[in-house]
Amino acid sequence: MNLTISGHHLEVTPAIREYVQNKLERIIRHFDQVIDTHVFLAVDNLTEKEKRQKAEINVQVSGKTLHVASVAQDLYAAIDTLMDKLDRQILKHKQQLKDHSRTSIKRLPENGGEDAAVA
Repeated sequence: MNLTISGHHLEVTPAIREYVQNKLERIIRHFDQVIDTHVFLAVDNLTEKEKRQKAEINVQVSGKTLHVASVAQDLYAAIDTLMDKLDRQILKHKQQLKDHSRTSIKRLPENGGEDAAVA
């Protein structure tokens, strides 16, 4: 998995980088087919009293790209909510992959078993 962490109006410190990597381990535990991950951290200065921390992530898995964004007053809180949202999307994607391999429609009986009584 390729991991890129970048910041806008923010220096990505080793502590922030390690925190993001630790949180991403939970995602990898649920779904290990992640190809590429790009994390974007930003600070929006709306006014001096109100600073908004924004975290976004793009995760490329086989056949799909997942995008999640979150905003909070604290950067670590934004990263936490971001990973919770991403975890739900990854589990949903994994479930869709699993459901896709079910029995095809051609093999299901059409009228709920009435064909067997006619034949």
